[in-house]
Amino acid sequence: MRRSRVTIRDVARRAGVSVATVSRVYTGRGPVHESTRTRVVAAARELRYTPDAAARSLITRRTETLGVLLPDLYGEFFSELIRGVDRTARQHDYHLLVSGCHAGPGELGGALRAMRGSVDGLVVLWPELDVGGLTADLPEHLPVVLLSAAGHTAYESIAVDNYGGARAIVEHLLARGHRRIATIAGAERNGEARERLRGYRDALRGAGIRPRADWEVIGHFTEDGGHAAAQRLLALAERPGAIFAANDSMAIGAMSALADAGLRIPDDVAVAGFDDVPIARYTSPPLSTVHVPIQELGARAVDRLLHTIAGGNRQPRSHETLATTLVVRGSCGANTATA
Repeated sequence: MRRSRVTIRDVARRAGVSVATVSRVYTGRGPVHESTRTRVVAAARELRYTPDAAARSLITRRTETLGVLLPDLYGEFFSELIRGVDRTARQHDYHLLVSGCHAGPGELGGALRAMRGSVDGLVVLWPELDVGGLTADLPEHLPVVLLSAAGHTAYESIAVDNYGGARAIVEHLLARGHRRIATIAGAERNGEARERLRGYRDALRGAGIRPRADWEVIGHFTEDGGHAAAQRLLALAERPGAIFAANDSMAIGAMSALADAGLRIPDDVAVAGFDDVPIARYTSPPLSTVHVPIQELGARAVDRLLHTIAGGNRQPRSHETLATTLVVRGSCGANTATA
């Protein structure tokens, strides 16, 4: 015989309290004496009662769920970002709905429609230059924190110092005596890629070196793209002596292409990346890179989002840029890692 579902009335009867008291225990709305709360929780555990999330959200107007929209879900950068988001969300008893928008704004609209009514707010990583294509689809009154979306003030935002980090790593290569420095860049419409390319160019110009168009190759932020881009650089009549890849995935792909060609790193070609994903310290040789506090970026996004939710999405918008740190390892010729 099928067992009937335990209700809030059953818990109230077992605990010897009113239904309203049980409701206050699980919604957090209204005072409840600690001894009463303990008795209600014990009764619920005995009866194996599970609160109805849908009914609770009607009372609290909260789903206790946050949405996370990312351009992709593959790769260490995104897994580290989600780790920071998830850890902080769980500390505040929130859960996550995560979606990747691989195809850009069109797929974004579908993801937003699927989440509508199911989340209390959104964390959106949007490095594309066309921020208008994003905001046209965002629900007007939903709390939102944008990551890497430069130049938009309508929402809370957190960015990374892409320009400063790129310039610092290229200046490090210059300080080690390199003058023939190429770059493997991200997609042209990616705002972060553009800022890292600008930092690379300005570092060269600051040293009196004119950037060369044939030493700027796009790798689309993937290992395969970095591998193919490095092969293109090696096929040039004049081969670069150092490569700055605009993220670690492309740098690792480039290192593989250099090894395939029988070249030694850093003796024949030095390599540097950007992001400092966990695998960077375990490559051979370990990868010099620009450290981005990826987990912290995710954690701060959730903290800012919950603050916005608590304030009813009415407070003034704030915009923050996280600093980066140069991490020098063996791929540039250092014997030990230094920051």
